[in-house]
Amino acid sequence: MAERFDNLEEHLEKFVENIRQLGIIVSDFQPSSQPVLNQKLNFMVSGLQDIDKCRQQLHDISVPLEVFEYIDQGRNPQLYTKECLERALAKNEQVKGKIDTMKKFKSLLIQELSKVFPEDMAKYRAIRGEDHSSS
Repeated sequence: MAERFDNLEEHLEKFVENIRQLGIIVSDFQPSSQPVLNQKLNFMVSGLQDIDKCRQQLHDISVPLEVFEYIDQGRNPQLYTKECLERALAKNEQVKGKIDTMKKFKSLLIQELSKVFPEDMAKYRAIRGEDHSSS
């Protein structure tokens, strides 16, 4: 898996460097630099073709749109993963708290119902297979 990304990364780095050099040539263009400009343009086209070939190896990869938003905002895309994990942990704690509260509520409800309806609650416990002292 990492090899596929390494291959893409290598092609992207070459492409970016070629674009950088192309920008230098264009910004200080002189007629004598036309052959070099043509060569760089051809490299750019072949670089795009190489990147497109990598696409076939990575067709099964899905990137959340939020990652691109992070990149557009100049933020590190790895922060997206970190923040997703932090949100998941916070949500997990929240749900765990709700579960604990519901367990306490159930226990208290059974205690109070047992005081008011002892026979019915004994039947309930028998059906549930619960011991009378488990409340």
